[in-house]
Amino acid sequence: MILSCQNLQLKSSLQVSSISTPEINRRTLLKFLISSNLKMGSEDNIKETFFISHGTPMMAIDDSKPSKKFLESWREKIFSKKPKAILVISAHWETDQPSVNVVDINDTIYDFRGFPARLYQFKYSAPGSPELANRIQDLLAGSGFKSVNTDKKRGLDHGAWVPLMLMYPEADIPVCQLSVQSHLDGTHHYKLGQALAPLKDEGVLIIGSGSATHPSNGTPPCSDGVAPWAAAFDRWLETALTNGSYEEVNKYETKAPNWKLAHPWPEHFYPLHVAMGAAGENSKAELIHNSWDGGIMSYGSYKFTST
Repeated sequence: MILSCQNLQLKSSLQVSSISTPEINRRTLLKFLISSNLKMGSEDNIKETFFISHGTPMMAIDDSKPSKKFLESWREKIFSKKPKAILVISAHWETDQPSVNVVDINDTIYDFRGFPARLYQFKYSAPGSPELANRIQDLLAGSGFKSVNTDKKRGLDHGAWVPLMLMYPEADIPVCQLSVQSHLDGTHHYKLGQALAPLKDEGVLIIGSGSATHPSNGTPPCSDGVAPWAAAFDRWLETALTNGSYEEVNKYETKAPNWKLAHPWPEHFYPLHVAMGAAGENSKAELIHNSWDGGIMSYGSYKFTST
């Protein structure tokens, strides 16, 4: 394994934003109002889907992470429209069959250990949307997915709430979360996305939350740049996506360089396949952020725009 580094200058920034959570009664009222609009349909169709690399939970408090500033500027620079609801496909919810959470208010799940106490004090109590959850079930069942489960207790894991807290700090938009099936392949998740595509026309923002590269914890970092193996995978991914070579990304095990180092376990890659599938095969992909952690973990994030 090649572990030498090439120089890469990373941006330093950022100012920690003040995160506030609305009163629960107001959130509940907003949930019912927005969910009602979703159920009736919306003229505010959305053409974009997104894949974001959520990285470490430390992004919530660490100013040195360039991706933090990227997410804080989401509504100003990336996506200004306020969606009716948000569907997050997170790497941190793995199930045997597709599962969606069905809750009125989302709990905040602290699915990490050994981090500063401050991280365990954050709350992102966004409304849920049982209506959206039911719609997701119907779409997947109608596309041939034989089993689509519901979870009436699960809230949002850090792959969802950490980025959403920076993107939509008011926590006033209903959020549903969908699981990944890490024992299956990229094509399965691409088909999941294809089935969910009609949600865009109903004002639902679809976000895959994973990581462009996610090596094992034992992979040595590069302190003075980016490891060549990681840079090569990252370049391949950007080229394949921006060229519209989605089938190549679906078959990354036979197409991508160094994929076993980049994704020894695939759960952080599959949310990208869902976002890609939901955008459609003729969509246009654009790299909207790229930075690195330790020279081996890419925060590459993409926008897919349907034509």
